[in-house]
Amino acid sequence: MNAIPPFALALLSATIAFASEPKEIPLWPNGAPGSEGKTDKEVVRQGANGERSVFGIHKPSLTPYLPPRDKATGTAVIVIPGGGHRVLAIDHEGYNVAQWLSERGIAAFVLKYRLARETNSTYQVEVHALADAQRAIRLVRTRAQEWGVDPARIGVMGFSAGGELAALASLHFDTGVDGDADAVDRQNSKPAFQALIYPGSSRKIEPVKDSPPVFLACAYDDRADIAEGLAEAYLRFKRAGVPAELHIYASGGHGFGVRASNRKPVGTWLARFEEWLGDSGFLQKP
Repeated sequence: MNAIPPFALALLSATIAFASEPKEIPLWPNGAPGSEGKTDKEVVRQGANGERSVFGIHKPSLTPYLPPRDKATGTAVIVIPGGGHRVLAIDHEGYNVAQWLSERGIAAFVLKYRLARETNSTYQVEVHALADAQRAIRLVRTRAQEWGVDPARIGVMGFSAGGELAALASLHFDTGVDGDADAVDRQNSKPAFQALIYPGSSRKIEPVKDSPPVFLACAYDDRADIAEGLAEAYLRFKRAGVPAELHIYASGGHGFGVRASNRKPVGTWLARFEEWLGDSGFLQKP
């Protein structure tokens, strides 16, 4: 019997892993505005560490991780992976996070959004990627009862470039379009809370008084524009009167996400986020 080439084994393992994930839900069943005529399939690559990245996204989607009904808190988080708007770090900044949250009664939805900085992209962060994030919030609100979610407790969590997108969605929101033929577009797009984890463009985050409460986390040994920028952003949240909590860990670098190999204390950041949700009143069971 011929041996299976290493690249084929990697592709096979990635395919099996994706098959085990919950089924994706398209944000726009009839196609996303701005993606007309784009029929190329998504590309999945597996790195040497076994983690996958995804790009070539033209059909933005949500992958739901729902807790058992008897454990559900009613709170939901849209999880937005990073990757420089070129790829999505879909495992350690997506599925791993969502699985951890769902095991603790928090519904999680991993967002695949369109990438503005991959080669030959026609997308823009503040147009198409932002529309994907807003649509994700609206979609979860539309199906909140079905999924055991309180529509007033749907927040966003973003990593790196995904953190930049979560911050944008927490600044640019609306109450929906009354009478729109699409029931999803009639929903409010404002997140109830935001978690910005080593977000890109930290120095550009400019909260306003009605910005959602925020949880911030990064590592001291991250890039200066992230670590120093996030400390500066925390002060802007405070000056704007927006409830905020900041964690800067001594080590962890950029992109620590959620991995089994993460060491303490940076490896405990998600537990701190859960505590923050509880302290902020978001984990009271309905």
